Order: sequence, then structure tokens, then C-alpha cells
Amino acid sequence: MLRWTRAWRLPREGLGSHSPSFARVPVAPSSSGGRGEAEPRPLPLSYRLLDGETALPAVVFLHGLFGCKTNFNSIAKAFAQQTGRRVLTVDARNHGNSPHSPDMSYEIMSQDLQDLLPRLGLVPCVIVGHSMGGRTAMLLALQRPELVERLIAVDISPVEGTGSSHFPAYVAAMRTVNIPDGLPHSRARKLADEQLSSVVQVIHPSPPDAIVDWDLSREEWYPQFAQGTPPTAAPPQNLAVRQYLLTNLVEVDGRLAWRLNLDALAQHLDKLLTFPQRQESYLGPTLFLLGGNSQFVHPSHHPEIMRLFPRAQIQTVPNAGHWIHAERPQDFIAAIRGFLV
Repeated sequence: MLRWTRAWRLPREGLGSHSPSFARVPVAPSSSGGRGEAEPRPLPLSYRLLDGETALPAVVFLHGLFGCKTNFNSIAKAFAQQTGRRVLTVDARNHGNSPHSPDMSYEIMSQDLQDLLPRLGLVPCVIVGHSMGGRTAMLLALQRPELVERLIAVDISPVEGTGSSHFPAYVAAMRTVNIPDGLPHSRARKLADEQLSSVVQVIHPSPPDAIVDWDLSREEWYPQFAQGTPPTAAPPQNLAVRQYLLTNLVEVDGRLAWRLNLDALAQHLDKLLTFPQRQESYLGPTLFLLGGNSQFVHPSHHPEIMRLFPRAQIQTVPNAGHWIHAERPQDFIAAIRGFLV
């Protein structure tokens, strides 16, 4: 039987080794229940910081739902090299290498960053958030504008859209994956993929490298890479989405486990598919960077964008879907660099 919700990689600061190092840890205790006690507490997030010029505002990349900081590996390296800035990539709570907690909301994810960024000496900084990370970045800017020098929201808005309507089915499908003990890992992964295939449907017309940064594990994406031969054709799109989800299936104590906290995601997914109601505005420079082929941000969202972010610019990257940073990496970097000038 596949076990999940308990596996996460030990947080690794700076530019340390990338060899896997997993530890079974208890779910962090919740402080949000019961008797109206203290608010949920921030967690020590896993991050990777690339050094750069301290006189320039650092750039912080926040991933989306089901993602992790390695989704921005190539972008972060290129951006640091091209601009000389410090670049931080972060795993959100219940994702990637960060610890698990039953508390999951944009408010608490904003609190996590309010704890982390000053501690690293990176404020005020440029926040670049994709999808779920974009909404976290928006809320951080609204709550603590002094921490955010500029805001960039990637293919997401503060208005609920239709692009994420399949996400509840994805969580439910991952929770029902059942892998018997003793299977070889290659067979176990194939079995998990087969079980997901009955649920995961095509929702994003994007090539597979638009789903996950190639740095993550080429061998897991295509068997051809194990022999050193690049693939000659893209897999079907539903396969690409499944492979994205399966990057969260990791080895723990010789067994496969989900590193996502699926219990917390399932319980709080409704909160993550909407944006908290806010009255204040963020008056700093703001860019909403949209994929030309994406359905996540509709023109009807623009009035609310401008109410909350009066200085917002809205820019579209042609021939890009929801994962702009992977589909059109050069255009993505160029758009951000242009906005920072």
C-alpha cells in the first residue's frame, strides 16, 4: 500500500549538494483548531539561494500547486548569471522539501515568507509567483508592502477562474493510488501512472517540458535519456500532466511515498482556488504576465486586478500556456528583465 503525507526532504540552505536525503518526520502540529488560539505558525521552508550583488533587490521565485522550487532551476541560474542579482527559489509548505502541516492557506503561506525573507536579509525584494505562488505573492504584497519592491504574478489573478477546475480531481486521484509492497520502483511508478491515467485529462495544451524543469530528472521523463538519446517526439498531453504529478512520488526508506501533503491539500483546496477578500491596495510596480494560450486569467478579471494593484501592467507571452517559464523561458526572462529596468 502506498503511504503518503509524511515524506519530505530535509531543508537544505544555500547551494549545498543535490543528492536525495529524505527523513520521515511527524506532521507539524496545527495551532488553528479548537478554541480560537494563536494563528498557525510559520514553518522553516526549504530554499535555494544563488549569490549575487547585495546592492540590487533579490528576486524570489514561488512555484505553483503540485510544484516545487526545482521547477525554476534553469530560470534561476540564467537570471542570476544575466542580472547579477541574488535569486531565491522556495518550496511552499506541504510541497517539495518543506515540512508538512495541516494548516494550508494563502494567509499562512504569506506568513511563512514574512518569516523567511527578512531572516535571509532579502527585503525588499522582487517577488515572482506562478499560479498558487502568484497568489501568495499578491497577498504578501498587500499585507506587507514594505517587503516587496516589485510584484510579478505569472498567469494567475486575484479572481477565481476556470483553469484550475481539474485540480480537485488530481488530488483525489493521487490519494487513491495503491501500490503493493515489494514492487520494483520502475514497475511501481508505471502502476501509479496507470492509475492516474483514468482521471487525469488534458487541460493545458503544452509540450512536456512546459510542465516541469528539465533539471528535475530527465531519466524519469523519458527512458531514452538513460541511454543518452534525447526524445524525438512529445508524449500525449495527459501523459505530460501525469508525469508532472508523479515527480512528487519519491523514495523514502526504500518505499515510494507522496512528498505532497495530500491530506492538507484535499482539506483546503477550496481556499487555494480562490483569493482572500482584501480592501487594501499594493501601490508598488506590478506585472501580470499571462500565457497567450492559457485560460487562467480572463479580461473580466482586469477590474479587480487594477483595484488591488493600481500600477499593474498586463503583458501576454504569445504561444505560451500556463507554464510560461518552461514553455517560453527566454521570453519569460526577457519580460521580467524588461519590467525591472
